[in-house]
Amino acid sequence: MLSTEHKAIITATVPILEQGGEALTRHFYKSLFRDHPEVKPLFNQANQTEGTQQRALANAVLMYAKNIEKLEKLGPLVNTIINKHVSLQIQPEHYPIVGGALLKAIREVLGEEVATDAVIEAWGAAYGQLAQILIGAEENIYQENEQAEGGWRGGREFKVTLKTPESDEITSFVLEPADGGTVAAHKPGQYIGLNVDVNGNPQRRQYSLSAAANGLSYRISVKREAGGLVSNYLHDHVNVGDSIELFPPSGEFVLADSDKPLVLISGGVGITPTLAMLTAALTSNRPVHFIHAARHAGVHAFRDHIDALAVKHPQLQRFYCYEVADAEAPQPHAIGYLNPEQLAKWMPVTRDVDAYFLGPTPFMKAVKSHLVELGVPSSQTYYEFFGPAEALA
Repeated sequence: MLSTEHKAIITATVPILEQGGEALTRHFYKSLFRDHPEVKPLFNQANQTEGTQQRALANAVLMYAKNIEKLEKLGPLVNTIINKHVSLQIQPEHYPIVGGALLKAIREVLGEEVATDAVIEAWGAAYGQLAQILIGAEENIYQENEQAEGGWRGGREFKVTLKTPESDEITSFVLEPADGGTVAAHKPGQYIGLNVDVNGNPQRRQYSLSAAANGLSYRISVKREAGGLVSNYLHDHVNVGDSIELFPPSGEFVLADSDKPLVLISGGVGITPTLAMLTAALTSNRPVHFIHAARHAGVHAFRDHIDALAVKHPQLQRFYCYEVADAEAPQPHAIGYLNPEQLAKWMPVTRDVDAYFLGPTPFMKAVKSHLVELGVPSSQTYYEFFGPAEALA
């Protein structure tokens, strides 16, 4: 039970976390993987190398400590974590492993003079409270997924029925259940978890669903990342007829019902969830402005498809911005980085819009700043976190 005294101790550790949170989480992950290699497949090791997960966890721990007296403020963060966990099939038995490693890291990094028995006890109680919140919420979603039409719990075998190159870097995979059954409907913008065996080592990842729900199959569109273990494996070794284990769809970055003009802004592979949103939005007469930024024409996926949709649906306007243009390739509507002036030309005259955006973190930060400058209220902008707590400050 988390007591008032525990909360006071947690609050008092905030300055320490602000200064050394990332060092603490680096030590935590190193210890966790050394002592419990069985949980390593649950973590993207590329993000470990780049420090993304360490920073994300440090921010999450800090926000939890800062808001220990008002946990309701953590709603969006907690929902993001819950959905990420569900897509990777995090189970109750994983929590004690992670909790033990976290407390051990606190003691070893901060030292016994700072991380006293009272501090360890307080953080143990705090972690226990958070774990129960997450376990309960995740179990509710597991049950919902199992009971949904076409739904399931845990892993399910799917077959690759189509593999299509979409650009120099992105390839799509259409996946149908090996049992011949239906699949649960997903919301536009959601992602799906998968489990693949790479050189004898299981690996779990999440990929956005790039096509609208049809009840029969899912489509993921995967960018080949330099050094990306799973993305390169999918591109080079997974072909039509091969099997992949999938977990049910998840994610909070979804298209909400609205009559307002819709603005979809994507950078790079961020086009994948916005493409599913676009398909869903075009079933109504809602005005849609689709804006995509890419390095050049060669890495611009789905351009022909979106151009064809624009011909078919007069309510759709689409605009492309490339960092550089090749005279021999299809031309963009603008060259350079997406800026407020260009964005203003491509958006509806009214600022009473719903704006969704996704892409690399620097791109998202820039777009968020541009939308604020253009007068779009923050309550009308929606974006997906790349990590559990990577806020776009």
